[in-house]
Amino acid sequence: MHSLKNNVVVLTGAGSGIGRALALQLAARGAKLALSDIDAAALKETSSLLPHRCEARLYELDVSRREAVFAHAEQVRSDFGSVDVVVNNAGVTIIGTVEHLTIEEIEWQLGINLWGVIYGTKAFLPMLLEQRRGCIVNISSIFGLIAYPGQSAYNISKFGVRALTECLWAELEGTGVRALSVHPGGIRTAIGKIARLAAAANEVERKLAADSFEVLLTTPADDCAAAIVDGIERGKRRVLVGNRSFTAWWLPRLFPNSYTAIVRRLTTR
Repeated sequence: MHSLKNNVVVLTGAGSGIGRALALQLAARGAKLALSDIDAAALKETSSLLPHRCEARLYELDVSRREAVFAHAEQVRSDFGSVDVVVNNAGVTIIGTVEHLTIEEIEWQLGINLWGVIYGTKAFLPMLLEQRRGCIVNISSIFGLIAYPGQSAYNISKFGVRALTECLWAELEGTGVRALSVHPGGIRTAIGKIARLAAAANEVERKLAADSFEVLLTTPADDCAAAIVDGIERGKRRVLVGNRSFTAWWLPRLFPNSYTAIVRRLTTR
């Protein structure tokens, strides 16, 4: 077991959802928090919920901007002296098929969900390797395990996050630094309300999006955060948590060439 007490934890996307729930649970374990979000007001609201004894600093950050993320890493080092855990959590979604998404819409999605995680990993990894300890936590998704119709850009980003993290498993062996890949299922956050829709999306995609969020988003964010914290403390490599997460894990293993047809049938009922 790894105690998080007095650990410096860097957490992106801390203004809402899983990020806010993580901030509260990490604070309860005595961690020191470097919390960031692109929404400064939401981040301040998260801060107001933290226990008074918690040492936390707030940073307004757009994770899709490489220079900003690397500058953030240096600022955190200056503020805290070291870093123990990095949680690359910030994420968004845009709904649309490959046919209907524009290149610009795909770039927006990948800029936050994939490049944001790559930047966060690259910015903080040298510190962790230098001290020969630490953990990088990358938030993928069940859509990093299965392809889901109408979530093509999101799928690309989350499969990429999974691939990055699994590469780290091999590359960090023996360094004292580890990596955790998290695959939340349907977590009850505001992502369904703030999700973008491709400008060229048709009515089928609109209905698919509405039905998917209504059916999938059932697991409380607190439950998801608890599973992630447990995974960090226990030194796990992968965490599956939330509605349909284990189904998403097993489907492509049992039916590697036909699971997409099964998913399609399930989503069009």
